[in-house]
Amino acid sequence: MSIASTSVIQIIPRTRRGVELMLLILAVGVSVAAYVNIGLTVQDAVPASTGYYAAGIGLLALIAHLALRYRAPYADPVLLPCAVLLNGLGVAMIHRIDLGIAADRLARGLDPKAAAAPQQITWTAVGVVLFLVVVLVIRDHRRLQALTYTAGLAGLVLLVLPLIPGLGVNLNGARIWIHLAGMSFQPGEFAKLCLVVFFAGYLVVKRDVLTLAGHRFLGLDLPRARDLGPIGIAWVVSLGVLVFENDLGSSLLFFGLFLFLLYVATERAGWLIIGGLLFAGGAFFAYTAFGHVHERITDWLDPFSIDGGQIAGGLLGQAWGGILGRGLGQGHPEWTLYGNSDMIISSFAEELGLTGLIAILLIYTLIIERGLRTALGCRDIFGKLIATGLAMSFALQVFVIVGGVTGLIPLTGLATPFMALGGTSLVANWAIVALLLRISDQARRPQTPAAPVSDETIAMAVQKQ
Repeated sequence: MSIASTSVIQIIPRTRRGVELMLLILAVGVSVAAYVNIGLTVQDAVPASTGYYAAGIGLLALIAHLALRYRAPYADPVLLPCAVLLNGLGVAMIHRIDLGIAADRLARGLDPKAAAAPQQITWTAVGVVLFLVVVLVIRDHRRLQALTYTAGLAGLVLLVLPLIPGLGVNLNGARIWIHLAGMSFQPGEFAKLCLVVFFAGYLVVKRDVLTLAGHRFLGLDLPRARDLGPIGIAWVVSLGVLVFENDLGSSLLFFGLFLFLLYVATERAGWLIIGGLLFAGGAFFAYTAFGHVHERITDWLDPFSIDGGQIAGGLLGQAWGGILGRGLGQGHPEWTLYGNSDMIISSFAEELGLTGLIAILLIYTLIIERGLRTALGCRDIFGKLIATGLAMSFALQVFVIVGGVTGLIPLTGLATPFMALGGTSLVANWAIVALLLRISDQARRPQTPAAPVSDETIAMAVQKQ
């Protein structure tokens, strides 16, 4: 018997780092152009800080790119440019609102407040440093599975920190901040990352048990009563965040993340039914029992009942912006309460119009899509669940924010990822993107081929048969 030899050609996928670099140049260019356009419109001159801004954003983007070339060459080439673009546009809008606030204060004979844009660039640098730590230290995301319960404990501790007397502070009606070393932090942003790791690790172990069907109702297989413990605990913890910290947004985010990952892990629609009923019951209870929730829903139902209200100001700004917007620097987003933080989406809608808002939402959609594509390509269940959870954390957060700003749902006060003023949220989101890139590198990296088998070995095996 003659054995025909065949040659196998291994196709090595391209790293796409060159594509990433070109997209980064485009993202930095658009951000700097927006910054310069604002200065020309408001001050009739190129801002003196343009060089500082361009060098800062460009250098940070280049450092992150080089780290990926060195440690994660097969990582997704689109995620980093999207993050840089959103971050850069956010700093530009914060600078624009700084100029508006300064002009209003000078017109009233007051000293202008300290600019917030340089502070945001500083926090961007801190976020990129954490990005580098995640990319360089975590060489394999699967090792995080050994820290499942440690991550869960860390997430709960971070959630509880604002409740400690002398450490937690109450800002804008919510007790979600801690004051340490003269600075304020929002530990719940990092709790989100820890809890995603915990949810993923827990569901990898328990998914077979949670998949078992109980009673069948209206064509749906509902879970067994004995398996309702995890979702009940998640519901109680979410209610605890709402009751003790007055943080409606984080409560919705944490429970929604667990419910979605539970559905992805088990593929049982019955969990969505149970979770939806628990959410509806918790929302009604919170509306009737807690004044701050009742107030938020009342403001949502009738936003113009309060003169100068946050929601009303945002809606008026969006209406004034129309389809194409007033133009960068030609609106008055500084007149909207928290126009550079909670309502920054409204500020963009006022100056860039519905068209600009759709473009921003498409960038967020692209981040979510690439995150879910990473989950599909990942070879292990743990990585699939982490990537799905991180992508959906962006999806839920953007939906809750944009829905609140546009009046679709009650305003919750979550921060717009990468764009809103605030260091903790910005730094945490850079860490989330870094972990997504680490998982995507593992998913897109070519597998090591098996050792070639010689023709003599094959011939001997055939003869033995």
